[in-house]
Amino acid sequence: MAGEPQPDCLFCKIVSGEIPATIVRESETTVAFRDINPQAPTHVLVIPKVHYPDAASLAAAEPLIAADVLREAGEVAADEKVDGSGYRIILNTGSGAGQTVFHAHAHVLGGRGLQWPPG
Repeated sequence: MAGEPQPDCLFCKIVSGEIPATIVRESETTVAFRDINPQAPTHVLVIPKVHYPDAASLAAAEPLIAADVLREAGEVAADEKVDGSGYRIILNTGSGAGQTVFHAHAHVLGGRGLQWPPG
């Protein structure tokens, strides 16, 4: 059922503590941890503790938690000291956009120049 932990979801296992991660922030509704394959000096994932397959389904079902993800992404950027120089928040949706874990999550990237367009 949507919103409930999924037994085969990597990020649900990180939320439960079953799989370790380098956690940098945690709130009542989110967990933020370092990406294991960083694409920038700062690369942190912010995930909701509830399971939804992508950002759009999270926003439709739990708009306050979706807002929490974005707020925590901004806090991560401040904690990592990239808020002044600039950072990017990325929400990939679907495999064609590069989503590989189907649990809604935001990538916070910073600490280097981020060109436009991405990709």
